[in-house]
Amino acid sequence: MSKDKKQKKSLPEVDLDETMPHQISSPDFKETDMKMQKPFINEHGVVIGDSFYDSSNSPLNNWSTDTDPEVMAGEEWVHPTNDIGWNTNMNRDLIEKKAPPKEAMLRHPTKDSSYGKD
Repeated sequence: MSKDKKQKKSLPEVDLDETMPHQISSPDFKETDMKMQKPFINEHGVVIGDSFYDSSNSPLNNWSTDTDPEVMAGEEWVHPTNDIGWNTNMNRDLIEKKAPPKEAMLRHPTKDSSYGKD
């Protein structure tokens, strides 16, 4: 396929009014210094932040007993404003106090913080 005929992968437009309405307990970013950000494609070609978690080449769609979960570790797998980690009490508190974290995007405890949060 020629360069001109290659299809660009289009990402959905995000117009969420500074909220994440698809998550029942999602925080509200209104009146904070943080602005909702659009989904992005990480270095592995996986869409991050679209809430579908369904990129064809995602390890989630190609999982086997040989898959090392570490393959999905790192900041390139975390969306700065559309991440289940914002639903934890600790991170929601930061938003509700209008004081988003400055050094790290958000905090993920060593325990499974997403279980039952969506």
